[in-house]
Amino acid sequence: MKIFLFVFASITFCSISFAQSIAQTKNIIIITTDGFRWQEVFRGADSTILHNTHQVKDTALMCAQYWDDNVIERRKKLMPFFWNVIAKQGQLSGNRDAKNDVNVKNLYKISYPGYNEIFTGSADRTLNPNLAIRNSNINILEWLNNQEDFKGKVVAYSSWNIMPYILAERESGLPVNSGYEMLNEAEDSVNAIINQAQANVINKTHCRFDMLTYGAAKQYLQEKHPKVLFLGLGETDEFAHKGEYDHYLQKAHQFDEMVSELWYFVQTDPFYKNNTTFIITTDHGRGKKSSTWNGHGFWVAGSGQTWLATIGQGIAPIGELKEKNQIYTSQIAATISQLLGEKFKSNHPVDDPIALKKVQNVVPIPAFTETLAAKK
Repeated sequence: MKIFLFVFASITFCSISFAQSIAQTKNIIIITTDGFRWQEVFRGADSTILHNTHQVKDTALMCAQYWDDNVIERRKKLMPFFWNVIAKQGQLSGNRDAKNDVNVKNLYKISYPGYNEIFTGSADRTLNPNLAIRNSNINILEWLNNQEDFKGKVVAYSSWNIMPYILAERESGLPVNSGYEMLNEAEDSVNAIINQAQANVINKTHCRFDMLTYGAAKQYLQEKHPKVLFLGLGETDEFAHKGEYDHYLQKAHQFDEMVSELWYFVQTDPFYKNNTTFIITTDHGRGKKSSTWNGHGFWVAGSGQTWLATIGQGIAPIGELKEKNQIYTSQIAATISQLLGEKFKSNHPVDDPIALKKVQNVVPIPAFTETLAAKK
């Protein structure tokens, strides 16, 4: 009888574990902020740049907002949601001070190859220097949009106007709104307000104001309830390239606020509550030094160093990961499909998913067998 109980319990345990490994979540929201360094995520404001009057207009004010001698408090000042919520309820990877590394695999360490790697699960050796050229690689968003359970339930919003080419919008049928592209006012009245704001921007660049991108994406979430949404923000990279560290920090803080507001929305919306996962990352790193932080690319040391944050259904509340480990952004695509209970297949090899520490709500074998024995 004891052998029977052990075998029965083991089979039950395996069945429960297998069932949970098939699908950990029902909905996924992928959020990126372009070219945001791991140094600011895990260390907060960089004192070697913060006091540079050529890159910070009012150093005293910036210090009052974002500086603290204690690194734990300093990073909380810059990104309170990351360190008060994700650090307690999710997972944060990429603190190189703890040898917990996240890197891009592509050689170029610029945006087009970076986003291609995130969404296709592969580091393409072909260089695209951020030009409007259609990506021939199948990505996870278009692939999901062609699956029966996700058809018409996948959408992308991006501040950067090159994103439709990376995600092959027209060829794949995946809806992508990017740059200062007008929104469909017939779908929602809020879109008319955002369109008016966009029309009033005088000096339009290749990157839309993040608040406009965010507002459009959030409104779509509220009204349409997609199963998969990508929100790509870009102003951290824009101000970094200008060498404006003060504005770079302000945009990072704004990014944290946006993620916080989205998380509150999904946790208070019946469609998304307790069945939605956030995957948050960046497309590339930046220079390590105060003299190179504003640049990135093949020749700039530190450009391949990134970070990853996850929170939600299927993500164990481990917090900041401090053990030695290596993750590549090319693993994100397969991770997305695995969390949704799918197997991403592309026209190229796809890297394995990240070995995320997942929630395992299984019945312990001892308690289970003891219960059966008691009934006997």
